[in-house]
Amino acid sequence: MQREDLFEEMAQSIIEGEADAAADLARQAVEEGVDPLEAIDQGFVPGIDHVGHEFSVENMFLPELVLAGEAMKAAIAVLEPEMQRTGAEREIHGTVVLAAAHGDIHDIGKSLVGTMLSASGFRVFDLGVDVPVETVVDKVREVNADLVGVSALLTTTMTGQREVVEALVASGLREQVKVMVGGAPCTPEWATEIGADGFGEDAARAVTLARELVGA
Repeated sequence: MQREDLFEEMAQSIIEGEADAAADLARQAVEEGVDPLEAIDQGFVPGIDHVGHEFSVENMFLPELVLAGEAMKAAIAVLEPEMQRTGAEREIHGTVVLAAAHGDIHDIGKSLVGTMLSASGFRVFDLGVDVPVETVVDKVREVNADLVGVSALLTTTMTGQREVVEALVASGLREQVKVMVGGAPCTPEWATEIGADGFGEDAARAVTLARELVGA
């Protein structure tokens, strides 16, 4: 198979949300000696970018976005060992700490954001759900994060987003890290009110916002 055809099939596997096909194509790339970084950046990333764009203009919907994210994870899981073996490293746009606000146990949206950020060249540390404010601050300090993303799907847990911003200020870390918030009850006005740097309405827009915030 010509390399261009292989890359096209990789992108299509992501667009169609076919995790098994994406993993098989990643293995084929390894067997054929394709640089794993090239496979990711020229094969799989165009697929996830296409899905993100189609989602943003409402030509695709959340289930398709989730499946594309799972396909991307399957491909990366195959290619990561090869990158480690060859010492290849992707260009990293920035380091991101993600968390669902304290008291919030909703994970799907945040995990999808993490998958798409990873695919887009960010180093992502996903702390999970119901994350105490202190844990977020400690992780920001530990990994020297460029960006923090805090999700909240309940109005009762949105205050946790404000508390993260306040804690970053109190710890002296706020100047070095950008903060974005997301979740169904959140709005751009809420982000401004609590002193965050931006609001990601969905996973695709969160990736676009992250790139803007770190100047990628």
